[in-house]
Amino acid sequence: MRAHAKRADPLECNVSVVRFSRRLWFGLLAAWSLLGCAAGFAASPDWTVDRLMQSLSRQTSGQATFVERKYLAVLDQPVESSGELRFRAPDRLEKITLKPKPESLVLEGNTVTVNRGKKQYVVQLSDYREVAAFVDSIRATLAGDRATLERTYALHLAGSPDNWTLTLLPRDPRMAELVLRIDIKGSRGLLREIEIRQADGDRSVMEIAAAGGTQ
Repeated sequence: MRAHAKRADPLECNVSVVRFSRRLWFGLLAAWSLLGCAAGFAASPDWTVDRLMQSLSRQTSGQATFVERKYLAVLDQPVESSGELRFRAPDRLEKITLKPKPESLVLEGNTVTVNRGKKQYVVQLSDYREVAAFVDSIRATLAGDRATLERTYALHLAGSPDNWTLTLLPRDPRMAELVLRIDIKGSRGLLREIEIRQADGDRSVMEIAAAGGTQ
């Protein structure tokens, strides 16, 4: 029997703004890697954030696998999960967690649908201003809209086309209360790792591989 969908109560489904934000960040940013091999960089001295944005804005659809590790202050060992990511332009993302417990998170438009066990929760991003700000900024990144992205984050690009790191530092004080920094690592048009450092000291690292294990 199909699980009955209901409007999410943050306390009932035990998902905080930080957790929602982190999940959506990981999922949307991971969409960069799905077709990245088709949009490479030329190794030249004028390689800049603008060139990175231009390349990453060419995504249409794709699929990848992920392994996510959460390092929490209250635990001695990281919490690990793994599964699949699916992206379809312009705004549909599926994060399918297979281990340790099955769960799906689908973002489409303004709606987030979470299936966990026999329960389904539906969340409207407009009800969570901080999360909506996260999503809007990531969509701006996927669209190559640097101006919109920089309204929320200061961008710092380091490394070379073959081994680059893009660091995002929140400008908005409300955002800074949740997230300290986000480090996105990749090689040419391929995203390989996303690390989110929260203001409370916890951090999460997601490693991403193209479906089928190719990089």
